[in-house]
Amino acid sequence: MPDDGDAISLRVLGGVRDISAEAWDACAGPDDPFVGHAFLSALEDSGSVSAQTGWRPQHLALEAPDGALRGAVPLYLKSHSYGEYVFDWAWADAYERAGGRYYPKLQASVPFTPVAGPRLLVRPGADAETVRATLIAGLIELARRAGVSSLHVTFPTRPEWDSLGAAGFLQRRGRQYHFENPGYADFDEFLGALASRKRKMIRKERAKVAESGIAVRTLTGDQIEPRHWDAFYRFYMTTADRKWGQPYLTREFFHLLGETLADRVALVVAEDQGRLVAGALNLIGGAALYGRNWGCLGDYRFLHFEACYYQAIEFAITHGLKRIEAGAQGEHKIQRGYLPVETYSAHWIADPGLRDAVARFLEHEHREVKAEIEILGDYSPFRRNVETP
Repeated sequence: MPDDGDAISLRVLGGVRDISAEAWDACAGPDDPFVGHAFLSALEDSGSVSAQTGWRPQHLALEAPDGALRGAVPLYLKSHSYGEYVFDWAWADAYERAGGRYYPKLQASVPFTPVAGPRLLVRPGADAETVRATLIAGLIELARRAGVSSLHVTFPTRPEWDSLGAAGFLQRRGRQYHFENPGYADFDEFLGALASRKRKMIRKERAKVAESGIAVRTLTGDQIEPRHWDAFYRFYMTTADRKWGQPYLTREFFHLLGETLADRVALVVAEDQGRLVAGALNLIGGAALYGRNWGCLGDYRFLHFEACYYQAIEFAITHGLKRIEAGAQGEHKIQRGYLPVETYSAHWIADPGLRDAVARFLEHEHREVKAEIEILGDYSPFRRNVETP
């Protein structure tokens, strides 16, 4: 798919392995593990992402005449809306009831990963503004040629979101809960920034876990053994069965993650009398820790909070990470130091009627999201006017 015909061209890849890891990662950069070649390959090679699972890779590659990669977009042809965390089920239902065909659609995202990060990947040294504009134009052209109902870019960075809006995409806001680390020396200093009642609550929850005899620790790199991945897959499957019934990730995915990205993994494991009973998977970015999956084989009081939130805070503080992104949903995170922030998505819709209806909906939704974030912010557990380190 050529651009204006001279300098560069756009190519659709049937899988991330159709391009070298070195070339892709030069565009993806080192800070976000999810858009890296290893993570996307693990999804595809494990069978978690494929045409059969409703995620057909259609990655967009922007190449110079000599074949050098200048930019890229992780892109998928979707036959459903599962695993996206930006919900458009109502849009699909309304369009199909009106006689339209919503699926397939195109999705620029990281599958099963509600983490904000780059979606318009640009190689350092390239003209970033030109490359991003060309990628956006290429996405729209591909959507038109494919005859899809819509094209969605979920969890982009704010600058990318602004560029997509300028190109005519509808802009949507959502919210998540993030922990900000201003430079705490240790967990106790974090607790000292909280209101007394919240500080006592967290200490009580952690004490109850310790008193239960459960040992909780965080593993990374070669500390993570195959048995840990086997156990974590069991935890993941148990949670999937209980919550939504359809697990997205295969057993092989977790083993590939351990083989290729172990140094970017912080795996929290909990043992009860030597038996692994629970775990929480985090990935380590350049400045942030990303909480992804949790699972447990039993009902252990407060263990979820310890494994998913408090261990993550201790790890981030120890390793100088500035932020923890704990994923989608969960107002209970606020009382544990994770405050609401905006997230973004952008949507190109082919049918003018559907586009107008969605645009009106998004205007109303934006006001609601803004009001929710303001209201939830009032429940912050932090002491007022406390000086940060």
